[in-house]
Amino acid sequence: MIRSHVLVCGGTGCVSGGSGKIIAVLEQELKKQGLNQEIKVIETGCFGLCELGPVMVVYPEGAFYSKVRPQDIPEIVSEHLLKGRIVKRLLYQETVGSDSVQSLNNTVFYKNQQRNVLRNCGAIDPENIEEYIAFDGYRALGKALTEMTPRQVIDTVKRSGLRGRGGAGFPTGLKWEFAAKNDAPQKYVCCNADEGDPGAFMDRSVLEGDPHAVLEAMAIAGYAIGSSQGYLYVRAEYPIAVERLGIAIRQAKEYGLLGSNIFNTGFNFDLELRLGSGAFVCGEETALMTSIEGRRGEPHPRPPFPALKGLFGRPTILNNVETFANIPQIILRGADWFASIGTEKSKGTKVFALGGKINHTGLVEIPIGTPLRKIVEEIGGGIPNGKKFKAAQTGGPSGGCIPASLIDTPIDYENLTAIGSMMGSGGLIIMDEDNCMVDMAKFFLTFTVDESCGKCIPCRVGTRRLYELLEKITSGRGELADLDRIEELATYIKANALCGLGQTAPNPVLSMLRYFREEFVAHVVEKRCPAGVCKDLLTYSIDPEKCRGCTLCLRECPVGAITGTVKQPHRIDINKCIKCGSCQEVCRFGAVIKA
Repeated sequence: MIRSHVLVCGGTGCVSGGSGKIIAVLEQELKKQGLNQEIKVIETGCFGLCELGPVMVVYPEGAFYSKVRPQDIPEIVSEHLLKGRIVKRLLYQETVGSDSVQSLNNTVFYKNQQRNVLRNCGAIDPENIEEYIAFDGYRALGKALTEMTPRQVIDTVKRSGLRGRGGAGFPTGLKWEFAAKNDAPQKYVCCNADEGDPGAFMDRSVLEGDPHAVLEAMAIAGYAIGSSQGYLYVRAEYPIAVERLGIAIRQAKEYGLLGSNIFNTGFNFDLELRLGSGAFVCGEETALMTSIEGRRGEPHPRPPFPALKGLFGRPTILNNVETFANIPQIILRGADWFASIGTEKSKGTKVFALGGKINHTGLVEIPIGTPLRKIVEEIGGGIPNGKKFKAAQTGGPSGGCIPASLIDTPIDYENLTAIGSMMGSGGLIIMDEDNCMVDMAKFFLTFTVDESCGKCIPCRVGTRRLYELLEKITSGRGELADLDRIEELATYIKANALCGLGQTAPNPVLSMLRYFREEFVAHVVEKRCPAGVCKDLLTYSIDPEKCRGCTLCLRECPVGAITGTVKQPHRIDINKCIKCGSCQEVCRFGAVIKA
């Protein structure tokens, strides 16, 4: 008889932190203590608190152990699982109560969230279809096939107000309606799991932790538009997601939930995986479909739109992982339930990958319309080391920044567009006072330049020229006229690039120039980087009043730019200095000054 369940995070973050080793040691120790028949170990998906990984939760107590190491396992087994004494020193500190363990749902990180898309992540074994079924899995598909017409399914999705979570925010039900109206002998349902934005890992976590939710939703979409075939396009760099999707598809077919005559209704729907090679441009719908067809992943002009002529020239709908993950709950709980969450025009919740200069990095799911301040200061736990919040980047290399002055902005499609940003797929990068905004603009543009497919000149050449202007500024060669050139070139690229990725490539540059123009001017006019990031604009010196002549900096300098004798103030030869910062890192007296 099983008396305890131990859930160990098997998401990519925790796996990279050694959760596989922890599971192996745990199973070995349970067998050694004779507990292997009483304690069940389950590898789950991501819990969300990625900075605390590897993590494990013991039920029924709900003890949340964080930053677990293999050497901690014997103590957890002997004390907690054998003797019933929770090991408090290994608990996530916010869950430690005076007499008992506090629920994880009461912590600051979780209590302000509404986990609909992530409802099963960290709660079930993603490789066991029966656990998904136990959590109402495939009930929505059964309801759609046996109680609703295709038209009713589409109307429900339309009334819910669900908009695409991949970036543009197009109404999902409307997209399905367009495809349903087109008569064709074959239609297709495609899922975009080619998540490529820097710092984004929302879709990956859903695929790793709750793959059946996406499969169920794609089958519902197939029924709604009259399609019998789906393709799930996922990048090969997601090996855990690919493996679990393969398992989920096989299990669904074995249970008769994919394939022929599903629920004895005569509806047929099959599903295949297609692996991408990691090209960012394949996140664009026409490029993705071209790649599925076995050709080079390049976008092509629209119209015709995919709902009329998409994959293999047939009517096709394409939604991303998070969009699909909302569908089963909308069908089960109703359009009004979903529409009651969020704002008037932006319904439901949104999953964000919270990263950068923030205490609680990880996955968060919030009602749309939640102010950025609540995400940063409450859910995210604020900025580390007492630093000040400077900006947040949403939408990755296609989005824009939100400065500290707009931290109370509600996060929804309309508000973000109004301030020059966008929702995007859900990357949310937090920056503090030590981030240089010119350098950050260059960082995002570097990514776009590298990932351009090269098909159109505005993107292939224009983004490179834009990068060169930023490089000129950060190297101290900039002119004020360059700022006007940046704006002019960015406007041209946005108006003339072939696809959405090229059209949005200048967004981070324009956004940061809009809100942090004084930083750009300081680089150009004063030849100074206010954040102390751009190497070519830095100078290192030693304060003789603070220097104790310990010689640590002298010995650490790789180019011999520091001179001095023991117990005497040292000095830096700026002509030899390569500005590596090693001297400042080793100085114990704060004598090295970076300016």
